[in-house]
Amino acid sequence: MRVLEINGVKVEWLGHASFRIAGKDVVIYTDPYVLDENPAKADIVLVSHEHFDHKDDENIAKISKDDTVVVGPESVTKDYENSVTVKPGDEVEVKGVKIRAVPAYNPTKPFHPKEKGHVGFVFVVDGIKVYHAGDTEFIPEMGELASENIDIALLPIGGTYVMDEEQAAKAANTIKPRYAVPMHFGKWRDIDLPASAEKFGSMVSSEVSVVELEPIGKG
Repeated sequence: MRVLEINGVKVEWLGHASFRIAGKDVVIYTDPYVLDENPAKADIVLVSHEHFDHKDDENIAKISKDDTVVVGPESVTKDYENSVTVKPGDEVEVKGVKIRAVPAYNPTKPFHPKEKGHVGFVFVVDGIKVYHAGDTEFIPEMGELASENIDIALLPIGGTYVMDEEQAAKAANTIKPRYAVPMHFGKWRDIDLPASAEKFGSMVSSEVSVVELEPIGKG
């Protein structure tokens, strides 16, 4: 499947942690390290943190127009004039889209310390609530999302820097979204994170529909 579409909202996986989510009047990209050919311009670019495989300045320039807004922590937005800075817990509205920054960190690994203020995002497009987890392991704060009726959870499964398949399945079973989409695995440019979407899916509760999107990006 190349596109997950719910109530007119289209979700495409470009590769790695990069997605394009298009509603009726808005186009949102997340962590655009990977793009497809001739990508549509962005209204909003959500960037979870400053690492090169998430904050790709060249790709952000490719998808930006005069009024594109970059949303992320200060380590990201300091480089963009047209931006909104968030930290975990902040809620903002950009171009009619409600966006909340949520914690994303490693409790057991050194790559994404909690004190760095890296984020994931919960945002609503045309009534569809999406959670992009960012670079994170399974963390207690994910339990707070269980009551939020998340429609789509975009969850990293690649291990090393983020959750592996087992932890990601635990996250999906905790959050209980309608759909869980694995990300942040496979070989993309300078990143190679072998993981199995099938293994992830085999551990997710039948209450959650696991959708393995076919990546459309070049990398």
